Amino acid sequence: MSQEPLSIVVLAAGKGTRMRNGRPKVLHPLAGWPLIRHVLATARALEPDRLVVVLAPHMDAVAAEVRGFAPDARIAIQDPPLGTGHAVAAARSDLLGSGAVLVLYGDTPLLTRDTLVGLLGLRREAGAAVAVLAFRPPDPSGYGRLRFSGDALVELVEERHADARLKAEGLCNSGVMAFDAARLPVLLDALPLRSEKNEYYLTDTVSAAVARGWSCRALEAPWVEGLGVNSQRQLAELERLWQERRREELLDAGVVMPAPETVFLAADCSIEPGALIEPFVVLGVGVEIGAGVVVHAFSHLEAAKVEAGAVVGPFARLRPGTVLEVGARVGNFVETKAARLGRGAKANHLSYLGDATIGAGANIGAGTITCNYDGFAKHRTEIGAGAFIGSNTALVAPVRVGAGAIVGAGSTVTEDVPEDAVAVARARQETRAGRAPGLKERLRARAPARKG
Repeated sequence: MSQEPLSIVVLAAGKGTRMRNGRPKVLHPLAGWPLIRHVLATARALEPDRLVVVLAPHMDAVAAEVRGFAPDARIAIQDPPLGTGHAVAAARSDLLGSGAVLVLYGDTPLLTRDTLVGLLGLRREAGAAVAVLAFRPPDPSGYGRLRFSGDALVELVEERHADARLKAEGLCNSGVMAFDAARLPVLLDALPLRSEKNEYYLTDTVSAAVARGWSCRALEAPWVEGLGVNSQRQLAELERLWQERRREELLDAGVVMPAPETVFLAADCSIEPGALIEPFVVLGVGVEIGAGVVVHAFSHLEAAKVEAGAVVGPFARLRPGTVLEVGARVGNFVETKAARLGRGAKANHLSYLGDATIGAGANIGAGTITCNYDGFAKHRTEIGAGAFIGSNTALVAPVRVGAGAIVGAGSTVTEDVPEDAVAVARARQETRAGRAPGLKERLRARAPARKG
């Protein structure tokens, strides 16, 4: 990515008490991913030589998320927690001694690779000891401000210490900082202990650098990228901003969304140009949508692959492991799970297809279910190409219906059906001529009297 070695430190030791629940803040979800995964994904896009995540003791769930998504990352423990400067110092032994060190936060998920490349490039080209990412949020309250002398950054000022002019006009500090790796240890050793909170502030590295005659710079980023999460309200706002940005990217790429503001997207779902996503659709983690696919309104997809020309919904639910091959159709109030529908296969109405393989061109009638769970284990149903399953059929797995076979409506199928066979598994109909009037009289006599 750059012309110098790069170490990245992600600070994620905060407890997030203002989130008002027991979940670590960085594990709260945004677009289907934990906050910290967004940050790690951006960090890895920079192809760092070292990636270090700083955690507090006993953050086992966060450590598991880090190792699962970024197995190359190292984990440093900050114990006890003594501020952001102390947190970076906890990672010192894992950092390279040359090049750049980029400090990110586990709760700032809207950062982009391009912005961070710009910050690292500014620091390198200016030969600065420190470069700070600044922004202008619509509501600047709570953020520290940047003080300049010409183009040079000379101080990061906490909001409570900023004068009225600096509060009104000054850029806000996002917290994201890039350092000259060779000079960072000196700056960390120079940090004063702030008595009001008994903490070492990473922001004081700017003053420490200026005191040594080392230059500091700042880069202004789009304001959404500097936003962090400290409350459920802020998390909801960042979700809204992330969704807006991703929808705009997809629209610009040629995805059709007549009401984009109603579509919910997960961080890793992919949609090819030409697909149509109707209103009130939820596309969860792991969803792949091919070109020319139509996802009708009020459908919900998770970890499902929908190939070119397939049709989903309306009111369909595709659960993890679902694959719709080219031209397949899953219609209204159909639920699938771990099911593959072959080319041109159809399940247009009111069905549940779980742990099933459905061959090309097969037709699944309304009300069909695969009875895949016996109370102890899941079992598969196989339906061959061109088979016809009549309405209101129960297929008790494990069971196989051969290619070209026909299953009569209302059947409960417990045995394999050979290819091209006809299977009917229901009680024989009995018709008694002229008996309806008498039956009605008996039922009427038995019924309780209506009041009023």
